[in-house]
Amino acid sequence: MNFRSQIARMAAPLLLLPLAAAADVSPVAQKTADYAVEKYEAAMTDTLAELVQFQTVAREDLPLEKNPEFSGFKRTLCGKAEALGLECEDHGYVVIVAMGQGEEKIGIVTHGDVQPANPAKWKKSPFELDRTSEPGKLIARGSEDDKGPIATALYAMKAIKDKGVPMKRRVELIVYMAEESDWEPLKVFLKDYDMPAYNITIDADYPVVTAEKGWSEVRATFGGSAVAEKNKPYLRDFHGGYFRSQVPDEAHASIANPTPELEKAIRARAATHPKVKFEFLKKDGALEITARGVATHSSEPDHGINAIAFLADVLDDYDWPANAPGATVRYINDLIGTGILAEQFGDIAYRDDFMGPMTGALTMVKADDKGLTSYLNLRRPTGKSAELLDKQIHTAIDRWQKKTGIQMADVDVTLGEPYRADDAPHVEPLLEVFRHFTGIEGAGPVAIGGSTNAKLLPNAVSFGPSMPDKAYTGHSEHEFITVDQLRLNLKMYTAMMIEIANL
Repeated sequence: MNFRSQIARMAAPLLLLPLAAAADVSPVAQKTADYAVEKYEAAMTDTLAELVQFQTVAREDLPLEKNPEFSGFKRTLCGKAEALGLECEDHGYVVIVAMGQGEEKIGIVTHGDVQPANPAKWKKSPFELDRTSEPGKLIARGSEDDKGPIATALYAMKAIKDKGVPMKRRVELIVYMAEESDWEPLKVFLKDYDMPAYNITIDADYPVVTAEKGWSEVRATFGGSAVAEKNKPYLRDFHGGYFRSQVPDEAHASIANPTPELEKAIRARAATHPKVKFEFLKKDGALEITARGVATHSSEPDHGINAIAFLADVLDDYDWPANAPGATVRYINDLIGTGILAEQFGDIAYRDDFMGPMTGALTMVKADDKGLTSYLNLRRPTGKSAELLDKQIHTAIDRWQKKTGIQMADVDVTLGEPYRADDAPHVEPLLEVFRHFTGIEGAGPVAIGGSTNAKLLPNAVSFGPSMPDKAYTGHSEHEFITVDQLRLNLKMYTAMMIEIANL
């Protein structure tokens, strides 16, 4: 899921409506939701265990149609759906699981691909459902984003089918296979797809998400590795992060020719960041430093501890020669820092009254063909045009280059558009489902920090699977969904399908 931000929720918390009696759902929705949990909770969890076994991570060297992990996942998904009496069609990048014969339909939108996972950071394999390490939690890559929601939707549909609930609209579960890496195949598919009138993504937060920030990025590249005085301290390496939508929990630096005074100063500065674990190692005459923070989704930078940003900060008291690592550290400390609101980056910081502030998170520093590239992931709300933001970004970089005398080898800026669906007709019915099953009477629409496939469909809003007061664990190295949340989601998704299909 390329999205979400607790920052946005803090800025636009649950909209407090006038208190009233708890909202109701129809009796048939309540009965069917109860039946779904009683009959299928265990089967739903077992199906989740089957789905997370497939390492559906995009690979540059292997297209999806030739990747056995994706083929196996799709085959298992369709096999499970058909065993439950549901229709299933494989369209390559899109699998559609369907139920009902209505002329109109609702779309339930989700995805089957996942982000990479580092096995060394998990108690068990990230591609095995761990039900025992932490009682009450179901731990695996995809458990929350998005294989848990897929399994939940399957059994919600099965319960509705079992009970023969009358449905005015056909329900189509749209499972996309490249949400985390490439939206173009979905755009192509949707050109010829009979679009549902109502669309609900199950790839974000509750109560109902009606606004998503735009996924954006600043990529700054520094070239060159030579230093003029090789007997003095210089950075010979600086890198960190794993992928472009994760706040990194690990970063590394290597200092050539470290002096005792320099090491002492760096250690002292590191001690001012007690939430970051720093490891120091002398190797081949160099000082190797590793910073360990807390990984989280890059749209929720407040829930993580950015290892790259804090490692750059502990190196800030020395005037490093401007080779690629040295220039990168200077750039990070001058224009990004350890904050999460881009407040150091010239004039680019801003906020929207409902969607909250723009956030910024360094996600990777990685060597490529151009040099050493840093990736700053921005999540931009409404309130400032892309043209103005682009101009302000380049102005800040130009001023920095003139001030420091350091030239970047390349600068690339991508600015995604924010999304608003404030007037979608099914917002209030979805809120009624959420209020009914949670007892949160004042729940209203919320904004999140990023991007789901809702942006590509008409009248699309998001409904779960993550509760508004909980940190989202997808994209972290400790992804899980609780047993209680999975059960609650089964109730709400069952009722949601019935209520929206019969609007």
